Amino acid sequence: SPFYPGSYPNNADCVWEIQVENNFRVMLTFRDIEMQSGGCQSDYVEVYDGPPHSSPLLGRLCSGSFPTYTSSSNMMTVRFHSDSGYTFRGFQARYSSIPADRNTTLLCLPDYMHAVVSRDYLQSEGYSAQMVTLSDGGCKPTVTPREVVFNIPYNGCGTIREENNDTINYSNMITVTPSGNIITRKKNIHLHISCKMLQNTWEEIMYFAEDTVDVSENQFGRYDINITFYESSSFLRQVHDSPYYIDLDQNLYLQAYLHSSDPYLTVFVDTCVASPDPQDFNTLAYYIIKSGCVRDSSYVTYYSPYSHFARFKFNAFEFISRHPLVYLQCELVVCRLGNSSSRCYQGCVRRSRRDTSSAEEKVNVVVGPLELREGAAQSRTT
Repeated sequence: SPFYPGSYPNNADCVWEIQVENNFRVMLTFRDIEMQSGGCQSDYVEVYDGPPHSSPLLGRLCSGSFPTYTSSSNMMTVRFHSDSGYTFRGFQARYSSIPADRNTTLLCLPDYMHAVVSRDYLQSEGYSAQMVTLSDGGCKPTVTPREVVFNIPYNGCGTIREENNDTINYSNMITVTPSGNIITRKKNIHLHISCKMLQNTWEEIMYFAEDTVDVSENQFGRYDINITFYESSSFLRQVHDSPYYIDLDQNLYLQAYLHSSDPYLTVFVDTCVASPDPQDFNTLAYYIIKSGCVRDSSYVTYYSPYSHFARFKFNAFEFISRHPLVYLQCELVVCRLGNSSSRCYQGCVRRSRRDTSSAEEKVNVVVGPLELREGAAQSRTT
């Protein structure tokens, strides 16, 4: 739908993250652009080949032609900036997903990298499945009639971990080597595999070295985090009831858990907001903690022996004159363990969301519903 310059507050930014299925690409076509006469200084649209803080800028537009952009991954970002000085027609754009190259596939899963090479592709280049090895020869692939499959852990099989500012990179290499003991007329193929982690985003890269045809596979995903209610501050027994029947002012104990094989990560509770509507956390919302700043006096954090866990509690309440169901949406941040400059170690931060950097992108988790005990529900055991 159209977005109009001049109808937003001064220096407002609207950002859309377009993410399609794995092994697909995003194709974005602009259908109308009239935001200012030229220069693209006041009002403009920017298109990024992935997350805006870490990806190449594909283009900045404010008037003129109607270009089409195609992402190199399954993710693209559109940023609309307006300074409210002038009003023009604005812009319209439409996106669709298109299949990516099927010769190679890379998925960055919570515990390992899943790399697949097509046997048809290997055969077309004159190679067999037996010529494909990992840098750590002890980690063998699974060979099927159609594919060579590697499941490569982040903390083994020669995977290298590197930290670069607010990112964590995991890399490994698959090699395809011609057989023969004396001479060869075929080039070795070096298939570099890399998962670049941007807090809550995995960027997956698969490419061949320069001694052969370049092939790229880029994917983006999300961290796998869940939040579970517990019966007491010992955090030994989970609550499996849904809805969870509670009493007013009852202590509610919650634990967030990050699913990842990397032991050098930690999780931080940035924001938790309650609402009677699981689809709307804006119209009627009560913040328990916001941007690391505690808003509810009953909120307490607990020590956790593991960095992948975050434990906290607050006291139950209900929304006045509304249905007794309460839903909770929490935003959590994943950081490098021990990195004192990361968001996880900054605590309360009082600034607007659009000023945040890529180090503060968050994972959203919705839990609930909570329901007050009344009538027949009074006898339920929680």
